[in-house]
Amino acid sequence: MSFEDELDAILVKGKDKAAKDILKAVERTYGEVPYIFQFMEDDSELLITKVLHNNAILRSSNLDAKTVELISVAVSAALRCSHCLRLHIRMAGSLGVPDDQVAAAIFLAGNLVNASVLATAARNLDEEREICRSCEIASETCEINGRGED
Repeated sequence: MSFEDELDAILVKGKDKAAKDILKAVERTYGEVPYIFQFMEDDSELLITKVLHNNAILRSSNLDAKTVELISVAVSAALRCSHCLRLHIRMAGSLGVPDDQVAAAIFLAGNLVNASVLATAARNLDEEREICRSCEIASETCEINGRGED
């Protein structure tokens, strides 16, 4: 469905009916209504704009559905969103993505998260070494730690 078609349907139905229809369509697609959409259910404008935004991103992408789901699996794993992860693993499977590819996406996500944790911590440690923890003055000029000027 094009953006214009989506907007026309919303205008014809009204926001509340359109929001209910969107939730039904989401449930048909995913087999459930994701938590975030359930949370937005009582705010039709918020739900509709979220779905329109999601659909615009998907329409502007040249990625096939399997690749989108593998990315969604990896990001869900990296963000530790178990609800999202289960949903996207299930969607990938329904699209015929083999388990070894899903596992590869999860392992890649884990590798990137691991690298991010290590890089962030190492960078902070390096920055802290440059500052005296007692006086918060640059270590090379700090008198407390015996590094004062001669």
